[in-house]
Amino acid sequence: MQVEICVDSVESAIAAERGGADRVELCSDLLEGGVTPSAGLISLVRQRIGIGLFVMIRPRGGDFCYTDLEFEIMQQDIQQARDMGADGIILGVLDRTARVDVDRTRQLVELAAPLPVTFHRAVDMTPDPRTALDDVVKTGAARVLTSGGAAKVTEGLSTVACMVKAAKDRIAVMVGGGITPETIVSVAEATGATEFHASLRTARSGPMEFHRQDVQMGEVRDREYLRFVVEEESVRALTLAVQRMMEDRAAAGPR
Repeated sequence: MQVEICVDSVESAIAAERGGADRVELCSDLLEGGVTPSAGLISLVRQRIGIGLFVMIRPRGGDFCYTDLEFEIMQQDIQQARDMGADGIILGVLDRTARVDVDRTRQLVELAAPLPVTFHRAVDMTPDPRTALDDVVKTGAARVLTSGGAAKVTEGLSTVACMVKAAKDRIAVMVGGGITPETIVSVAEATGATEFHASLRTARSGPMEFHRQDVQMGEVRDREYLRFVVEEESVRALTLAVQRMMEDRAAAGPR
């Protein structure tokens, strides 16, 4: 079983590795669901961790139907991430009908080669993630990240289970969307999944002692004075839950 942790800083990436994660998904602007990280962030994370580094390729927040210029940006960002030592790429492209854009995604998958590509939770924004799975397979992506088309994976378990079963050996299905140390075992049992994606972010106050109350830089009040971090202890709790589950299965023997 594998555990991937979503991070947006060098500190969080280091914490994920120390906590026992197998790889990280590196992105920026998690308030938008994650966008492409800077070259500096990719470079420094690569220098500081030895586990897998998968880089998000998403030129902006919002929907996943991209203009020609945005598509060019994605192509250049993939080349840069590959050149900077990424172990994998994470992306998702939909068309105007909110279905997987097979042709464009295949182009990006081929450009990323030999790095594996994960088709991210854009699949959960399609009319039916179960049928979208076949389209993702056609793109050549190595895996798909899904919550089963639900806000939280615990609400989409039956769909995820269907996707895992339908995937067979064609593509890996990684489960994400609200995975915690408390839920990961039940999600694994209900879906049959063997790869898990979690954020595990904790809000922390920044070091600034003075807070300006009449000026707001973004739409979320007081966001300027908060930092969201991944803590080593949270990751360790998750990986230990997976380890105990595997030990219990081994002790129980073949089913």
